[in-house]
Amino acid sequence: MKLSPNKPEEPDVNLTPMIDVVFLLLLFFMVSTSFIRESSLKVDLPEATGQTLAEKIEPIDIIINAEGQFTIGETTLIDASKDNIQTTLQSLVGDNTDPHIIISADAGAEYQHIVTAMDVAQQLGYSRLTLATRQKTEP
Repeated sequence: MKLSPNKPEEPDVNLTPMIDVVFLLLLFFMVSTSFIRESSLKVDLPEATGQTLAEKIEPIDIIINAEGQFTIGETTLIDASKDNIQTTLQSLVGDNTDPHIIISADAGAEYQHIVTAMDVAQQLGYSRLTLATRQKTEP
């Protein structure tokens, strides 16, 4: 009697269920992800919690009101152009190489005015910028 050796069967790997699960996960993440960032959100700025810093040298204040009017130190600028802000800031800083500059902006001020003040300070090489906020009141 001739017996042939039992050859083990090749395992059959069925990839269909795994592919189905991967496609379902891909579909879920595509549907649940938002690619559009809403820019019409109403935000009430600024509020923060924190402690005040003790400073030895008097900082330079840049105050921006809701109408976009700049006040640097005690000087109120009529023309809030970058050049005018830069010359006023340089005259107040004097010989100080890296002064502490505090930007206080009204919550209703345009964001562009804040960015302009930060950009002018950065172009002059001043890196110690602080955005002033008010303490959040507990209800």
